[in-house]
Amino acid sequence: MIRFILTNARLLTCAEGAQGYTLQDADLAVEGDRIVAIGDIPADFATAERRDLGGRIVTPALIDCHTHIVHGGDRAREFEMRLEGASYEDIARAGGGILSSVTATRAAGEDELVASALPRLDALLAEGVGTIEVKSGYGLTIADEMKMLRAARRLARERPVRIVTSWLAAHAVPPEYKGRADAYLDEVAIPGLRAAHEAGLVDAVDGFCEGIAFLAPQIARLFDVAAELGLPVKLHAEQLSHQGGSRLVAARGGLSADHVEYATAEDASVMAGAGTVATLLPGAFYTLRETQMPPIGAFRAAGTRMALATDCNPGTAPLTSILLTMNMGATLFRLTPEECLRGVTAHAARALGLTDCGILAPGMRADLAVWNIAHPAELSYRIGFNPLHERYFGGVKC
Repeated sequence: MIRFILTNARLLTCAEGAQGYTLQDADLAVEGDRIVAIGDIPADFATAERRDLGGRIVTPALIDCHTHIVHGGDRAREFEMRLEGASYEDIARAGGGILSSVTATRAAGEDELVASALPRLDALLAEGVGTIEVKSGYGLTIADEMKMLRAARRLARERPVRIVTSWLAAHAVPPEYKGRADAYLDEVAIPGLRAAHEAGLVDAVDGFCEGIAFLAPQIARLFDVAAELGLPVKLHAEQLSHQGGSRLVAARGGLSADHVEYATAEDASVMAGAGTVATLLPGAFYTLRETQMPPIGAFRAAGTRMALATDCNPGTAPLTSILLTMNMGATLFRLTPEECLRGVTAHAARALGLTDCGILAPGMRADLAVWNIAHPAELSYRIGFNPLHERYFGGVKC
């Protein structure tokens, strides 16, 4: 079993409740895949290997809690169309947007989906990420949605990373069900969820609650099945308009409401009371050149936890940098660098329902990031620069 001590380190635990950065000059002991001690090292570690970090800062490995990294094709032409003046809704209603990715994903085999996702995954791991959420949602048939989730599960066998999956069949209404969203739910999204759960492919259930996708009462039907299966829920909510999705997911004790640009102060209060995290996605805000900012002040006032994620996807956020996401969170949304760091550690873990990562503490997984930085704010401050020194996943240096 692996046993070692990290010495000459400055530990940034990212524990919730702490005010400001708390850098602790302390040794950290690892046994197997767990942190066993910080500071007061057990006597039986006297002969364990000691690894001198030269005064570097150590944080929990970062967490990207909202991605679509498994998909077929690209949407570079739509990027051009937006620059020419087309809106997200214009493109979607013309058969582009999500549906163009559906065509490419349906045409791709599982091996091809894995192969195309690996470079995106590698880019995130190179920036200290240890856990990544991956959604389905570009297949929109039972077979293709399950194909996506099988590909996602395989990523964790190809690389040292933890993959958490979300069933997102309620992402868009496919062409063959145009005008029949409820029939699509009854014939694909709901029975597919049951099949994927039976196959062990699903960790959570997601949906897109928006006028161009599914309305709140329709999402509620999907969430009823998730509750029956014992699966947690989350939701793309209030991105393009206010549809009541954030309150719906909070009422179900959901893990997170994501995007939330059009959320209100009342929504923030309801989410805080339910423990539902607001997952902010500045990459999509930037790519779509949106002007409606999430209500950051309301989230702060209500005590709503805020996570940050890349939203890595082929259309609205072709972003594979968690560090740039942190910079965007600070620059575009005016989050503090401390909020950005918690947003990709402790709060991101909560957004995935994980209790064994996201902070440095005895008993937590030894998923660690070691940084060549003098101050934690550098993680949000620099643009296009990666200060990662080394990454540990389950106690193993990668």
